Amino acid sequence: MKPAPDAPLCFHTLIHRLEKLKLNYLEIPAAVVQQLGGTFNIRLQCSVNGAEAFACGLVALGEGRGYITLSSKRMKPQGLQLGQQVAVRLWADTSEFGMEVPEELAELLRQDEEGDRRFRLLPPGKQRYIIYHVSGVKSSQKRLDRALLLINNLKQLPPGKEDFRAMLGLPPREAL
Repeated sequence: MKPAPDAPLCFHTLIHRLEKLKLNYLEIPAAVVQQLGGTFNIRLQCSVNGAEAFACGLVALGEGRGYITLSSKRMKPQGLQLGQQVAVRLWADTSEFGMEVPEELAELLRQDEEGDRRFRLLPPGKQRYIIYHVSGVKSSQKRLDRALLLINNLKQLPPGKEDFRAMLGLPPREAL
């Protein structure tokens, strides 16, 4: 399989909805999936109708097709609607973690050797969860607070037993 291209792939597609999962998505035709290397285990950058690019992953849809989720938060500013045809640009995400790491988390990991070691032992999806959660607030202080909470809790968990609730300092679901 060839890797995802360095140059963006441009095509048109429709915005759909998967009611079962309650999510909007961009359908990625099988021919485009093949141009991306024929695999669904890749991280991409995506731009819709020329808007600012966002990090995403390609998910299998069946018959060689894939999809990329498109949140309502991304759709609303552009006035995008279900069923609308849009212009899509996709290219390989070459960042280390598949998305931009907030400055506060990057600095914490530079200073905390054990926190960095444990973070790097996590599967990529859990790494992105931490990055996404820390990025989810505008205030630099709140990003730092979230980074400290997650990394300090991560260091307390046994390797291989890291779950999101525990990293957030929440009790296991059974205890609720």
